[in-house]
Amino acid sequence: MAKVPILAEHVNVPRVMLNVESVGLSPEQFFRLCCDNPELRLELTAQKELIVMSPTNPKTGMLNAEITCQLVNWAKRDGRGVAFDSNAGFTLPNGAKRAPDGSWMLRTRWEALTPKQTARFAPVCPDFVLELWSPSEIFKELQSKMSEYIANGAQLGFLIYPRKQQVYIYRPNQAPQCMDHPVSVSGDPELPGFTLDLTEIWK
Repeated sequence: MAKVPILAEHVNVPRVMLNVESVGLSPEQFFRLCCDNPELRLELTAQKELIVMSPTNPKTGMLNAEITCQLVNWAKRDGRGVAFDSNAGFTLPNGAKRAPDGSWMLRTRWEALTPKQTARFAPVCPDFVLELWSPSEIFKELQSKMSEYIANGAQLGFLIYPRKQQVYIYRPNQAPQCMDHPVSVSGDPELPGFTLDLTEIWK
């Protein structure tokens, strides 16, 4: 397997991408690989490239916790769907196995899955996905990932870029919208009533 290091912006530790196409990594094997390496974040692209990432730094973890808290609180009030944190993995229709930093889907879609499906990387794309850039990631790759979510069924996506205090909003059949230094960003109409307060994120 060829190992190709990918250097992220302003970080000394490289991410690693492995081409596992010829190995034939099965869904069960990938799940076991994730379980056997809990200290790593693993994703599998549609092109059968295994992406190996180290855990995020404490500040990114703190920011992601704030975002997740806001999303979960709204989901409980709204009642129509379920929210997920950054540990939830999904198998997209194109075969990629992704774990967005935050996500939400209608409860009817979630409850249509079998217990076996929800015990692994559930074969479904969330209705809403959120990615939070960290210094260990390449921004252009996150942009591509957001486009992938939309192409595979997501109705709304937020890409948060704290370094420049920007939020990119993704929707089907639309070019991404960039907001500079927003105080908050609304999820309407896809997530009615959800407003992500960015005050803590920009600190």
